[in-house]
Amino acid sequence: MSHIPHLINGQRIAGTGRTADVFNPATGEVIHQVALADRATVQQAIDAAKTAFPAWRNTPPAKRAQIMFRFKQLLEQHEGAIAQLISQEHGKTLEDATGELKRGIENVEFACGAPQILKGEYNRNVGPNIDAWSDLQPIGVVAGITPFNFPAMVPLWMYPLAIVCGNCFILKPSERDPSSTLYIAELLIEAGLPKGVMSVVHGDKAAVDALIEAPEVKALSFVGSTPIAEYIYSEGTKRGKRVQALGGAKNHAVLMPDADLDNAVSALMGAAYGSCGERCMAISVAVCVGEQIADALVEKLVPQIQGLKIGAGTVCGLDMGPLVTAAARDKVKGYIDAGVAQGASLVVDGRDLVVAGHENGYFVGGTLFDKVTPEMSIYSDEIFGPVLCIVRVGSLEAAMQLINDHEYGNGTCIFTRDGEAARLFCDEIEVGMVGVNVPLPVPVSYHSFGGWKRSLFGDLHAYGPDGVRFYTRKKAITQRWPQRASHEAAQFAFPSNG
Repeated sequence: MSHIPHLINGQRIAGTGRTADVFNPATGEVIHQVALADRATVQQAIDAAKTAFPAWRNTPPAKRAQIMFRFKQLLEQHEGAIAQLISQEHGKTLEDATGELKRGIENVEFACGAPQILKGEYNRNVGPNIDAWSDLQPIGVVAGITPFNFPAMVPLWMYPLAIVCGNCFILKPSERDPSSTLYIAELLIEAGLPKGVMSVVHGDKAAVDALIEAPEVKALSFVGSTPIAEYIYSEGTKRGKRVQALGGAKNHAVLMPDADLDNAVSALMGAAYGSCGERCMAISVAVCVGEQIADALVEKLVPQIQGLKIGAGTVCGLDMGPLVTAAARDKVKGYIDAGVAQGASLVVDGRDLVVAGHENGYFVGGTLFDKVTPEMSIYSDEIFGPVLCIVRVGSLEAAMQLINDHEYGNGTCIFTRDGEAARLFCDEIEVGMVGVNVPLPVPVSYHSFGGWKRSLFGDLHAYGPDGVRFYTRKKAITQRWPQRASHEAAQFAFPSNG
């Protein structure tokens, strides 16, 4: 059993005091101990960042970008090792882990454009001999708190962009699967990042509170559950911090009567059961417009769900691995129990799945409910497991009202051949990310990611152009050089450019 340390000022720090177990979810065995930071350890990272910041903010953006180019190359070279670490500690399949890393690398590629994305605006002669321009300047020491379900991708949403914008970054990853996150951060150091610019501190609520309360930390970015997002947003903003907190989701897919059903079924299988449903963009509700499309969907889904290849994620060729912890498995099973008790029709039951050779793993099989109603907890709550619910409605308007009435507004999609229906859906749906015949409408790196309603707390979305705005402050500069021989009288009226 190995010890997973912190990474502070370019060095591994063992830490003292508390530790947490890291499990292999396919076997239920403890495989690592991870250090849990106290306030002194967090402050050590903050002090290193403060020391590094003056020189880093004055480093030309082109030189910052060169480090990111080398970082991207190292990530691609070590892709297999990173995927293995993700799969071993999270449980997702190797193919899924590799896909997660590739989407993270896209954000590194966007950060490589630092000289372009940090360009300000310039106007000559906005008034007599007066020039004006804007400048994007770094905030200082910033921090990110990231979830267990994407230990590579979500941190890569944050710190590459924050760093190329000239900030120093402290990452508090999930303590459930920290090895890949630490490994990737050390690759960034190998790429040439100066000491102190990036630190990784592992921990639980004590570390989170230390980052929230530290006056030196000027901005916080968070991805996770809604209750924690609300807490971090409230506690951070009342201390004057800039906070971006992405919370929970309950994503709906609308199937119109004219949908290409075979392609829709394939899309739903991946969107509902990929990564064992542990995605904030997972589709957990299929809203069928009409009884005929609902019956046909159930008929096609059942054999595919029953045929899912499920096992230890570190084996290639699987569809689904285990859930991340025993508590997560028990929570999902509890929701399935509740769905049955509340009157939903359980079409496929994954509660009794046992994987040969991995009897102590945290497995739940693909589960399908039909005839679900909004009053049921399996509809209203984010289950974060391999459970798909089918809701039947009579019209597109009823489907849209159902989605708009939900407290979450992260992602949604519609399957249809009707351009008019798709356009109405895109215009009127109250959700931040929308797909048309695309089941997981996660924006590419040069757009931005974020939901509406209780799926996002803060004004700016993650990564892309909004990420640049979040990690910088705009300064407007107006400059005039009067002629040496002239003498100008005082002007008491408010000046204009006329």
